[in-house]
Amino acid sequence: MYFRLSACFAFVFTAWVVLLAGCQTPADDFAPPSTSATQEAAERPGSPIGAPLTQFPEGARSGAVVYVPVYSHIYHNDGDRRFKLAATLSLRNTDPRRSVTVASVAYYDSDGRLVREYLDAPLTLGPLVSRAYVVAVNDDTGGSGANFLVTWSADTDVSDPLIETVMISTASSQGLSFTGQAQVIQRLGEGE
Repeated sequence: MYFRLSACFAFVFTAWVVLLAGCQTPADDFAPPSTSATQEAAERPGSPIGAPLTQFPEGARSGAVVYVPVYSHIYHNDGDRRFKLAATLSLRNTDPRRSVTVASVAYYDSDGRLVREYLDAPLTLGPLVSRAYVVAVNDDTGGSGANFLVTWSADTDVSDPLIETVMISTASSQGLSFTGQAQVIQRLGEGE
């Protein structure tokens, strides 16, 4: 009896996960790439990154450029097969009292070429506000070594935003998910 209930629960849970994975309803905090920013990126592929990485706004007291790894696929079976992944970049303002401004959400491929910019204009994240940017499971333009460079700043001292990627795939009865952790590569005042 216990085995039948467990098997039934496993089947229902798996069906529920597959159903949710197939839903296409965008969440309120989901932000697709901007059309003009994506077109601009396409017109200048391979844009090199120079030093300094960015110019922070005048009057900014805190800010950073953050590198976040993205995997559009991972390899399996001795590297001869690819497992496609959908990736979500999550930007979370962790400060409960102050806003941060995100100047750029740039997506680069494995060769360091700019694929697309997700923002047309700076985005203000109020206290504890989050936004998500998705790279679809069938979008393999980034490759297995893709990344985001996210530039943020604030006009006062704030707690650093939490920035990470979540990669997920569900196929048949298999499911795979993991996160990518951000790394600060330039702080306000460094390399300007």
